[in-house]
Amino acid sequence: MSCRRLRRQTRMTEYATTSRGDRVAYDLRGSGPAVVFVTGAGPDRADDPITAETAQRVADAGLTAVTFDRLGRGESPAEGRLDLDRELAAVASMIEVAGGSAVLVGHSSGCSVSLRAAEAGLPVTGLALWEAPLGDPAPTTQAWADEIERLLDADDHENAMRHYMKDMPPEWLAGMESSPAWPMIARTVAAYRADAQSLAWAQHALEDGTLDVTVPVLAMYGVETFPEMPVAAASIVAAVPKGTEKEMPGAMHSWEPEPMAAELAEFARGCAG
Repeated sequence: MSCRRLRRQTRMTEYATTSRGDRVAYDLRGSGPAVVFVTGAGPDRADDPITAETAQRVADAGLTAVTFDRLGRGESPAEGRLDLDRELAAVASMIEVAGGSAVLVGHSSGCSVSLRAAEAGLPVTGLALWEAPLGDPAPTTQAWADEIERLLDADDHENAMRHYMKDMPPEWLAGMESSPAWPMIARTVAAYRADAQSLAWAQHALEDGTLDVTVPVLAMYGVETFPEMPVAAASIVAAVPKGTEKEMPGAMHSWEPEPMAAELAEFARGCAG
């Protein structure tokens, strides 16, 4: 896949143009076996210091690390229907930036995006997945995703955001709704269509036994986490031929950068042979 890189006049940020014509902002650090971080719904590079620190530690350990703003977020503005196919084209462009092959580090719904990327045949050498939010029955997950898409198609962003977050801790949504910027925050849900689609796909694949991912998979979760996260990790590991489940230092759906970077460096070197 062709990819055009354009350097901005900032210290690290660069841009790549995907095969679908979307421009993706990214930071490239280090050299060596590559990891590409695929965030879940919500964060961009500007408000994700934990991923940035982890990426720098990975680079300091002798690897290439790529962090990027997913489509419709941060410095990767995008219009129209931001579906899973467009998101996979963005991931593909980041793998090319990283050197042509990479371990994908998925966080939350970034796990299901990463699983789909590997199954779709992108040059993925391994998957390091942090707390995939899977576990509801496939029909329930599909109905949830379908409703998000219906609300997005109707430009009802506030209710789409509420529906996306309906099973998350209620204080998370309450904090967003109490902000004066709530209408603007709610509009960012347009970028979550790919997350909803990937989660519905992944849950179907796990239940149907059709998940076709042959690369090594490391499914991780924090020592302080929601009870469904270890269950989801175990289900992913059971569905792939080269799966490992691991509890790691972390809480509140996030990891601790130093031990995570060390784990990723070891895993990525192993995947690179």
